[in-house]
Amino acid sequence: MKHAGRLLVEQLEVEGVERVFSVPGESFLAVLDGLHDSHVRNIVCRHEGAAAMMAEATGKLTGRPGVAFVTRGPGATNAAAGVHVARQDSTPMILFVGQVARDHRDREAFQELDYRRVFSPMAKWAAEIDNPARLPEYVNRAFHVAMSGRPGPVVLALPEDMLAEEAGDVPLRPAATPTRNAAGIDEAELLYEHLMRAQRPLCIVGGSGWSEAARKNLEAFAETFDLPVAVSFRRQDYIDNRHAAYAGDLGVGMNPALAERVRSADCLLVIGARLGDIATGGYSLIDPARPAQRILHVHPDPDEPGKVFPTDLAIAASSRSMLERLVTYTRPNAVRWSDWRAAARADYEAWQRRHETPGPVKLEEIVWQMSETLPEDAILTNGAGNFAAFLHRYYRWKRHGTQLAPTSGSMGYGFPAAIAARLAHPDRLVVCLAGDGDFQMTLNELSTAVQHGAAVVVIVVNNGRYGTIRMHQEQAFPGRVSGTELANPDFAELARAYGGHGETVLATEDFPSAFRRAVESGRPAVIELRLDPRVLSTTRTLGSAPG
Repeated sequence: MKHAGRLLVEQLEVEGVERVFSVPGESFLAVLDGLHDSHVRNIVCRHEGAAAMMAEATGKLTGRPGVAFVTRGPGATNAAAGVHVARQDSTPMILFVGQVARDHRDREAFQELDYRRVFSPMAKWAAEIDNPARLPEYVNRAFHVAMSGRPGPVVLALPEDMLAEEAGDVPLRPAATPTRNAAGIDEAELLYEHLMRAQRPLCIVGGSGWSEAARKNLEAFAETFDLPVAVSFRRQDYIDNRHAAYAGDLGVGMNPALAERVRSADCLLVIGARLGDIATGGYSLIDPARPAQRILHVHPDPDEPGKVFPTDLAIAASSRSMLERLVTYTRPNAVRWSDWRAAARADYEAWQRRHETPGPVKLEEIVWQMSETLPEDAILTNGAGNFAAFLHRYYRWKRHGTQLAPTSGSMGYGFPAAIAARLAHPDRLVVCLAGDGDFQMTLNELSTAVQHGAAVVVIVVNNGRYGTIRMHQEQAFPGRVSGTELANPDFAELARAYGGHGETVLATEDFPSAFRRAVESGRPAVIELRLDPRVLSTTRTLGSAPG
């Protein structure tokens, strides 16, 4: 006989879970007891939102669900930030939430919530487990749902009295294997026929479920067909950015030339991406009512193509399986768009020329230096803010699995994601680029990084304000500043107070040596870049935004 908490942990072991991220609570003490004697490492975090983001980042890196445990009520609502990231980023993750005892339900007991109602709009599945004998069934199904079709988050609530019960002799379930929609020969041939009618095609890739093999197949396919390839928001590691086919990213603050190329394309081959508002410039680059472009949409969720934009061809298939088909085609004789592809690449190269910002610390030069000198397998993470535009514009990603960033635009994501990445890959360099406002959302996880030996390097871009909001404020309400100025700590000193390494950079030329010392310290490190407070974005400064 074993208690339910131990049974749950054993099913997690079967599913291949190596670590879980938790903020302990009395509502799942039985799970903590089960973890004590297991092979699953418990990473104790300081805030539930960060724990959920670490789990989401783990799902991004591995393709299997990252797992977080949080307590009921405020613990669960704090964790909702990470669940939302997983939903919008199509990332497999599972959030286990403590729940009040079963005989206390529906009385608004202490910290009670109906988690089905709270999380159903965000999660692929939200459920509550009442019977300990069904724990393997629910956990196994959670992994299956989280990985199948369009991946996403699952939330399971665990009544505390259920977890303390004896479960009986319950067999564990085999590890979940996701259901995959595979592209067939007929689908690939149909897509080929549609593509060959184009004069100005553009391939747009995104979504989740990619791999290094898929990246190589994409590059080979693009090279064979001489196709320009754009990536959706924060999916820049899906193709080597040095490849001649790469045309840039359809993200926030995208290259205006690339935006115009989307408008003027006569055919969009969309593989894996959802064609959301970011990729389409707020639905302005493609008319949802009557698109000027023919749309060929490949997506693992059959309900996604046609949801917003009418499609000329909709194929329910994983990106990987379609690319495995397309890469087998030889170069067609009728390719007519070589000049179109070359022009797209030239636009990208021009966009990468550094636009000088004011002050002695030039973020554009620092990002370019990192792009030129970091190992190709270095993992770069970021949260949200105008600082990230420098990374998106000037850094060139070379391999799959080296970019961790929220397509949901969540502030505070970069640092927890970096911790998760370093724990998963202790032999790789992990660098987080964070804004001063962005970093302060989750910087208390410095304690987590020190405790668990996650030696990440955080580069804090300090311009003393919420830069994105201030930029829009300058544009919409010039001269009327409200709610965007920040009173910041000494970030380097704060890192040292936590037991990490701290540096402050006041000039661009001082960055390389500061970065080297941070890496060599072997500890979590923070490098504060003190930017000129006029810097708002890659092209705008205070007073330069149009009124």
